[in-house]
Amino acid sequence: MKILFDHQIFLAQKYGGISRYFVELVKKFDSLNQKYSLPVYYSNNVYLEDIKKIKPFQENKFSKKLFSYMGRLIMKKYIKENSFDIFHPTYYDPYFLKSLQKPYVLTIYDFMHEKFKDMFSSKDMNIAWKKECAMKADRIIAISENTKQDIIKYYGISADKIDVVYLSSSLKIINEDLELSLPEKYILFVGNRSRYKNFNAFIKAVAPLLYEENELNVICAGGGAFSKDEEMNLKELGIMEKVKYFNIDDKILANLYQKAICFVFPSLYEGFGIPVLEAFNCGCPVALSNQGSLPEVGGDAVEYFDPNSLESILRAVKSLYYDNSRREELKQLGTIQAKKFSWEKTAQQTIAVYNKLL
Repeated sequence: MKILFDHQIFLAQKYGGISRYFVELVKKFDSLNQKYSLPVYYSNNVYLEDIKKIKPFQENKFSKKLFSYMGRLIMKKYIKENSFDIFHPTYYDPYFLKSLQKPYVLTIYDFMHEKFKDMFSSKDMNIAWKKECAMKADRIIAISENTKQDIIKYYGISADKIDVVYLSSSLKIINEDLELSLPEKYILFVGNRSRYKNFNAFIKAVAPLLYEENELNVICAGGGAFSKDEEMNLKELGIMEKVKYFNIDDKILANLYQKAICFVFPSLYEGFGIPVLEAFNCGCPVALSNQGSLPEVGGDAVEYFDPNSLESILRAVKSLYYDNSRREELKQLGTIQAKKFSWEKTAQQTIAVYNKLL
């Protein structure tokens, strides 16, 4: 059995959970002697460099369109040759549907665009493309039980056609002090801060605690430098000097998790939530939104809050900041919870999905 993956996500993401998922998947395929083909030759994706030689390119709107077009041409050639058994696209562009003669498996990550339509451009093809690919797929992988229920709800697809395969985390504790000039005490926020990630509500919720505790700061890891609107909001709250941005790689991120008072994930909705597992793996206590799939990932190892309530967010963060024993308890529980997830399990269960088609 040979699996064919495509180029899509590796041209869309330099960093990101989906591209990391596919890289970790094929790494495990190598160790499990599962044959695959990943014909991607031009990409700026940092994870892809771990498994094959790629040629980076100067990224702009024109070049991305050009290399996406080239990627589709290359994939159509591979599809036409039929030297594979199952196709597994890495995202939702349906370019392959007219020429594909073999079965295909589609991974669905979340229903962000459907749930929060007003937060996305009306020109975004994500909703239409995803549904078209899902309806014609031979099997569907959902990355959480919550996502599976969304697939059934939004598309009316039978549960028998959907397999839940959880993701994992690649981040581990590092025994290296990177000398990052960190504040002595800080709360950690990781990744994208826009829209459903709920950063503005989070920062407004914890502002009173930042006023009370002179030594306490917030660090925002990744997600790009603060926008003018974010800077204005921080200034209006009077906490501009207490909220710091760090550009990150895996080493820096692991270091930030390890030294944080806690990691706070206030998202209104997630299809899975890899940062929760990252925090667990790095021994960082977690205060977590109780929405979407996040309780599936967090289990009993986190302090939950309602992300729509500023009072609830603040209460959860305060409970960890002021209670050392609770933080230590969550560190231990997080280590136990993290062991339920591994990329090897992800790979083995994905192969089991392929075998259902053969």
